[in-house]
This record gives sequence, C-alpha cells and structure tokens, in this order.
Amino acid sequence: MRSAVAGQGPDILEQVAIAGAETAARRVERAIRKAIIMLEFPPGASLSEKDLAEHYGVSRQPVREAFIALARAELVEIHPRRGTFVVKISSERMRQARFVRASLEVAVVRAAATGPFDPKVRERIERLLDAQEELAADRAHYPFQRADENFHRALAEGAGFPTAWDVIDDIKAHMDRVCHLTLPLPHTTPLLLRQHRDIVAAIDARDPDAAERAMRDHLEEILRALPEIEAAYGDLFA
Repeated sequence: MRSAVAGQGPDILEQVAIAGAETAARRVERAIRKAIIMLEFPPGASLSEKDLAEHYGVSRQPVREAFIALARAELVEIHPRRGTFVVKISSERMRQARFVRASLEVAVVRAAATGPFDPKVRERIERLLDAQEELAADRAHYPFQRADENFHRALAEGAGFPTAWDVIDDIKAHMDRVCHLTLPLPHTTPLLLRQHRDIVAAIDARDPDAAERAMRDHLEEILRALPEIEAAYGDLFA
C-alpha cells in the first residue's frame, strides 16, 4: 500500500514548528489527527514513520510517540513489522464518545446558566457565532468545524470548567470524523448555527433546563445524520 505521505503530501499537512512549550510529538500528533479527520489520510492509509519524520523535519522518535498517542485514541493501528494504518470510522466508538460528551456538556451548560459566566468569554462567544455565520454562508466546512470546536471550548471556559473540554477533546476524534462528512450536507451548517444560538440564548436567560434541552438536541444531530452518512460513505466505516 502506498504511503500517505510518499511523494506529494496532502495540502492539510504543514511543516510543524518545534519551538514553544508543546513537544514535537504532540505537534506531530495534532497534525496527523487533523489529516485523519479531514480524510487527507483516509481509512486504510499506511503512515510511514520515515516519510512523516522527513515531512515535519523531526526525528523518528516524535513520530513514533505520535503514533502511540493516536493508537490510544483508536485512530491508527500499529502492526509490528507491517506498519501503522489509519483505522476505519467506528459508529460504536462515535456513539460512546457522544454519550460521554453529552453528559459533560449538559453539566457545563447547566453550570453556565446557573453560576457566574465570564463576561469576556461571553463576548468571545458572540464573535465566534458571527464568524460561524460567515463561514456557513461561504460553505467553508473545515473552518466552520474549527469554530464549532472553539464555541464548545468557550462554553466550558466561561462556565469555569475548562477541564471538561480537555476530557471531551481526548475522546471525540470519531465524532469529528463523522461531523466532517456531515458538513457538506446543505442543511447542516445553518442548523448547527441555529442550535448554538439556542444554547447561548438559554444561558443568557438563566434557564438551565432550556440550556440542557438545547445542548442535548444539538449533540443528537450527529445520530440523526449517521444513517445517511453511513449509506453514502460505507467504505469508510468499520
């Protein structure tokens, strides 16, 4: 099987700057994770330790550590003497991650609606919603997905529970892969944006029950879209 980075690499991969507090392994892991989510490295792709090390300008050790972290996230499988391969999307793993995420994010929005909410973060959320509206109009799918992630992170930060998002971020990769496939559907981004505004309106109204309902409805959207996505992209699923 041809290596995913042999020859001309996918556009999504950029040279990784090694400066800063973040380790080289973590930077490489994030870049590969992004490429997997965006299907630049599709299910079944062989990931070459040597080619990736050369691409990122690092030694093989950070790439090896990134593979181990990605294997823990169940995004790759490491086979001794055979290589490292991107796994297929797992609907069951996605459902498990969504269940945990919903439990945490419902608690976050209830806390946001009943306790103090950082006013500076609230301002940032408004800017994120405005940006999402522009991105939805432009059908800029991956930037919209990143803005969506920043919106949810901001909810946790504003409520005073940023660790909740850290936990979610560690488990949501299979959700992200399915979400990436849903965004080109014509109704998806306007619907998600409207749901985001419903969540914020409930928090502003200090109505924890409405905030919970809005968040549950929002996170169930991926389950409603899943049959259509599996039918259209069956070869990407386990």
